Amino acid sequence: MERPQHYRFHQGQKCLPFAPEEYEARLAGLRAALAEAGLDAAIFTSMHNIAYYSGFLYCSFGRPYGLVVTQTESVTISAGIDAAQPWRRCHGDNITYTDWERNNYWRAIASVTGTGKALGYEGDHMTLAQKALMDSFLAPASTSDIAPATMRQRMHKSPAEIALIRHGAQVADVGGYAIRDAIRPGTREIDVAMAGRDAMELEIARRFPEAEYRDTWVWFQSGINTDGAHNPVTGRVLERGDILSLNTFPMISGYYTALERTLFVGEVDTASLEVWEANVGAHEYGMSLLKPGVSCAEVTRKINAFFAERDLLQYRTFGYGHSFGVLSHYYGREAGLELREDIDTVLEPGMVISMEPMLTIPEGQPGAGGYREHDILVVTEDGAENITGYPYGPGFNVVG
Repeated sequence: MERPQHYRFHQGQKCLPFAPEEYEARLAGLRAALAEAGLDAAIFTSMHNIAYYSGFLYCSFGRPYGLVVTQTESVTISAGIDAAQPWRRCHGDNITYTDWERNNYWRAIASVTGTGKALGYEGDHMTLAQKALMDSFLAPASTSDIAPATMRQRMHKSPAEIALIRHGAQVADVGGYAIRDAIRPGTREIDVAMAGRDAMELEIARRFPEAEYRDTWVWFQSGINTDGAHNPVTGRVLERGDILSLNTFPMISGYYTALERTLFVGEVDTASLEVWEANVGAHEYGMSLLKPGVSCAEVTRKINAFFAERDLLQYRTFGYGHSFGVLSHYYGREAGLELREDIDTVLEPGMVISMEPMLTIPEGQPGAGGYREHDILVVTEDGAENITGYPYGPGFNVVG
């Protein structure tokens, strides 16, 4: 039997998160950037950029995946183990590479790009080993890192993206209410987290019956476990008076949204209430600052001043917010749109950004624990629209 290095295996019907026109608009923006940079083709290897330009969100499991974009073609490169699923879930063409011979992945890419061309790649994702293979198999005339340009493109959301993100925020609220209903003394963190996750997955399936369902998750933290924003769920049992951190993360076709809230079980002591209300104040102040023409650094400086006036700035542990879109906890990040001191990006209509101040008071001090509120806002022509609906603050979130 003659075993091919790569082939096309197309069956079934295309099914994508967005209409073909949405992907063509994204590709047109990319091709304009390639032409401006003098590049013949772009080779994408990251989950976020492949999903952004084609709709296909791969599962690597130790195998490389790709997307090759030229001025005339858009071709995903996938492993044989996935059969025709990548073709059904991508805009454009798909080539399957085989395992019969090492580096057939690069031979499949070469069948699209040819050799001796000017190539763009993702400098923040491609490993040194894969870069060496690219140079060997494709013999590029030149190479250029196009990750910054693609990040800037992803930072500006289309109306279709904003509509999907709005759905995601509403699903996050569904998870939040399910978590609130599950909170009571004697319940484990993991039990509460599963209630929120299950509610969100069912809601996503109801809203998007033809989607692929994957990666929706919850971080639900209690007591000392609230000190970090990304602390995993444990089997800790909730006790009356515990500080809690509710974090719901629905994933819809590669688009991540989030809801994060501080809660207490049954009662909240005076010291904790004082810190909580201060963080809520920073949250509300921060949301009021999000509008076109304001830089990320400027917003950050003003919230820093708010906390410093209350002698709380030393308890801040990370930036105040970030962009939303094609990203997740294990892929993607639009680092140019984050509320940090060193980010000078100016907010523009169509950007989507969170406001999420957090204070961590160390164990042994009055009010110990982590306090965090998180809403998602869409920057408009004259301000920002908050698309998160679940209430924040002590009036609603002393529960169980």
